[in-house]
Amino acid sequence: MHLSIGLVTSPINKASVTPVSNYLAILSQFSDLYVITGNYAKVLFEADTESKPNVHVHFINYPIESSIFLKFIHYMYGQLRYSYHIFRHSNKAKIWIFFVGGERMPLPMMIAHLLRKPVLLYMPGSAIRDGEFSKDPFSKMTKILSALTRNLSSRIILYSPNLISEWNLEPYRYKILIAHEHFLDFNTFTVTTPLPDRAPLIGYIGRLSGEKGVQHFAQALPAILSDQQDLRVLIGGDGPLKELIEASLQKGGVTARVDLPGWISHDDLPRYLNQLRLLVLPSYTEGLPNIMLEAMACGTPVLATPVGAIPDVIIDGKTGFIMENNSPECIAENVKRALDSPDLERIAENGRRFVEENFTFEKAVENWKEILQSIE
Repeated sequence: MHLSIGLVTSPINKASVTPVSNYLAILSQFSDLYVITGNYAKVLFEADTESKPNVHVHFINYPIESSIFLKFIHYMYGQLRYSYHIFRHSNKAKIWIFFVGGERMPLPMMIAHLLRKPVLLYMPGSAIRDGEFSKDPFSKMTKILSALTRNLSSRIILYSPNLISEWNLEPYRYKILIAHEHFLDFNTFTVTTPLPDRAPLIGYIGRLSGEKGVQHFAQALPAILSDQQDLRVLIGGDGPLKELIEASLQKGGVTARVDLPGWISHDDLPRYLNQLRLLVLPSYTEGLPNIMLEAMACGTPVLATPVGAIPDVIIDGKTGFIMENNSPECIAENVKRALDSPDLERIAENGRRFVEENFTFEKAVENWKEILQSIE
């Protein structure tokens, strides 16, 4: 099997590098790729363009603007450029896949549709749900754009059947398929410090934004730390809530016991994860978080809300811990429950085995081969 595939992403940020990199690695195993992307995606290609002659890339960069008017102008100009490149490759790419940011691209998708190509909308997250928590000034427009792209797509790809109801996709159930691009390098993400040998440290690692619920984790820390006198906390990441979180820690009188290292590079993640006794993910919405799988591979138990594909991976008390909601009170109660669990080491080991068995590169490649063969 060898295909010609067009892959479209919006100009991506640092948080999207890993999923896009994984997906490129999977698709390049059995296809010629025509990729339209931009911004931080350049780091994916600078080192290995020569080693992947079957991957052809066009960069469309957006400047970071504070003005709403300029953002809109750059968005519209970008959509025209995406559409041009799709038309240009109409005789080469047989399938077009819209990945990160694809929900906001109705014009390029319409061009692919008019060229009579199968169009896949692959949703790693929900632009509508994310906009609800980020106070996006374009949130109303996002809802309109998302409705258009969902209707234009030949198929919609999700990480889990759970997301059909969670993201209000019931009207599109007939064209939904399930797949993911997640796989791990288990030589990198592995246990280097056994759980019993780790210092009393819990943490959150990820984007500091509203949909991640990290603000509630910060609000829960006074109650958590008053009950655990030797416990310290790590909050790794960057984002729009950074100053709010710092103020919350100051107000709660826990600043001295919380480390804020800023953005943690992917290369440094295994070292940080091997320091934690518990990773807390209090998200309002998720697809399938990489950090959860990476933590589990490092033998770090995960406490998370039951959103997205998380319940497909974490079974409470068996492969991790599930909390009912992300209120500060619920987070504090469940952190104590997890840390006091007599089965903590066994749960961590179960989680590690689960990801090692289910998130290999080979399984991801075979899954995507089957899906794309069925569509072609």
